[in-house]
Amino acid sequence: MWGTMKKCTLCPRNCMTDRANGETGVCGQTKQLKVARAALHYWEEPCISGKGGSGAVFFSGCALHCVFCQNHNIANGTAGKPISQERLCEIFLELQEKGANNINLVTPGHFVPQIIPALKRAKRQGLMLPVVYNTSSYESVDTIRRLDGLVDVYLPDFKYMSAELSAKYSHAADYSKAAKAAVAEMVRQTGAAVFAPEEHAGSLADDTTDFDPVEAGWLMKRGTIVRHLLLPGCTEDSKAVIRYLYETYGNTVYISIMSQFTPLAGLERYPELNRRVTDEEYEEVVDYALGLGVECGFIQEGDTAEESFIPEFDGEGV
Repeated sequence: MWGTMKKCTLCPRNCMTDRANGETGVCGQTKQLKVARAALHYWEEPCISGKGGSGAVFFSGCALHCVFCQNHNIANGTAGKPISQERLCEIFLELQEKGANNINLVTPGHFVPQIIPALKRAKRQGLMLPVVYNTSSYESVDTIRRLDGLVDVYLPDFKYMSAELSAKYSHAADYSKAAKAAVAEMVRQTGAAVFAPEEHAGSLADDTTDFDPVEAGWLMKRGTIVRHLLLPGCTEDSKAVIRYLYETYGNTVYISIMSQFTPLAGLERYPELNRRVTDEEYEEVVDYALGLGVECGFIQEGDTAEESFIPEFDGEGV
């Protein structure tokens, strides 16, 4: 896999940078692993965080560069600490010792060649937690295929259907095409969701039964949750995303409709994004999803558009 980093094609940017020999890719990173935070995280979907928290490992860098990025100081690579593969393996095991419900790899795509051996080593040394792959979905299918058998739960975004919006806000007119292909591979690997109660990881239940494991507070042990963050003024594109997901996967995947868009500094060039999503916009999209027949999903209630939901990337646990 190091050959992939020598002329890097790990993501759809295909920047061909020689990251293996110290050059910096579009993601802002060389081959050197860099992690900004590794700690229990309580603000994912309930079936990911549970009561004990998700063991979130936030990797530095990102290939997508959304203008509204909530984690911009790690996405641009300014926050984070260089570590070895051996240290990453130790971090996984330490999070398990702290009682994490899973290992949550956040924006990991550009470090997959290093993550795979670290995960394999951790599993040999006793890691038994499900592995969650938390991504923007701007991923190469070949990269996702390499994770088959190592990742249990995929947590991808599906940000846009419109090429115009994705070009304007993420500099990636091909986002929808890439995300469709990446999510298809994720769903192929995981199939329908499987849950277990947080206290008894061995007792499984299919999400096709009358019993609702999400309502019961069970944890997802295998499956795919596709997230969609509403942007101000973009309700029609949000509906297009949800329609595509439901028509393609039905209730095989869970759809998480998020209202937590937070306008941060630096949006002067995009004044249309310099506000929060209104209650009316969010309710319109949720009602649309329900009207389609979406049954497996998550919605947000209350004031979730707060910067306090964004953790401090201060090197904790690294």
